[in-house]
Amino acid sequence: MSTLTEVAHTLVSNGRGILAADESIGTMSSRLESVGVEPTEENRRVYRELIVTTPKLSDSVSGIILADETLRQNLSNGQTFPEALADIGVLAGIKVDTGAKPLAGAPNEKVTEGLDGLRERVGEYRRLGATFAKWRAVFTIGAGLPTNRAVRANVHALARYAGLCQEGGLVPIVEPEVLMDGGHSLAQCQQVTRAVLRSLFDELALMRVDFDSMILKPNMVVAGKDSSEQPAVAEVAQATVDALRDTVPPTVPGVAFLSGGQSPEVATNHLGAMQNLDQLPWELTYSFGRALVGPALDTWRGNHGKWDAAQKALSERAVANAAARAESKG
Repeated sequence: MSTLTEVAHTLVSNGRGILAADESIGTMSSRLESVGVEPTEENRRVYRELIVTTPKLSDSVSGIILADETLRQNLSNGQTFPEALADIGVLAGIKVDTGAKPLAGAPNEKVTEGLDGLRERVGEYRRLGATFAKWRAVFTIGAGLPTNRAVRANVHALARYAGLCQEGGLVPIVEPEVLMDGGHSLAQCQQVTRAVLRSLFDELALMRVDFDSMILKPNMVVAGKDSSEQPAVAEVAQATVDALRDTVPPTVPGVAFLSGGQSPEVATNHLGAMQNLDQLPWELTYSFGRALVGPALDTWRGNHGKWDAAQKALSERAVANAAARAESKG
């Protein structure tokens, strides 16, 4: 059986990335409704089956993060989702947090919940076939935000989650997301991202989390989507890597970026530009959700006749991101 360190390295090696298909029932239902599909449990299952059965997906994707609902469902052929993924050489992951809720005493800020009963759930998810997990915390940039209270509450939860996962046999993907909502500048995003990551790794060390058996899933350093000054691709790449150099220990196997609402093409361009910077101690890869599967959902729209075309759309985005990872190696 692979060690946690081996699993962590597998997730970020060989030019592949991680696909996030872990939307909650509510979020996934909303996305189905947005393309005219009835938001039923069966339609959510069918859509996730479309994703995991995409031909040659394992060439570009090392792991897929699933939601609790999906982990317990079967494909049309009777296989569970983890079984189907294992057959094609892709690792099954699971989102274990229960969502971001308002943080007491901190207006406009949230803390992610889900620690209660997590030890037992990790054991169950392991038995169901998961090999890694994910927990997301969100940070808003604004006047006086994020507060120290919000940062400390969220990094503490992330560290406790990571420790419980490693204790129970799952590789933790640790996701601190500085949101791109708002009109903040690139420099402001870098400042907040650096502060969050520094606090995070202090807390992870305090909780004795093994850095070589985890994956970091941060935001890229970008200007707010409402900012009038949008930086060039090279500026985003440099600002992001500089923030990582200042905060992320070299023993972390890899950094798998979230797309955070960027368009598929822009997220891929930013990822590619980072590969061309000076040699780094970690693998830089992707853990995209909408930036990978958005085109597939827009193509499918519940029409089985569009199944192949939707899978082609997903494959093209995955291949493009794997190619972006290889840009500096060409």
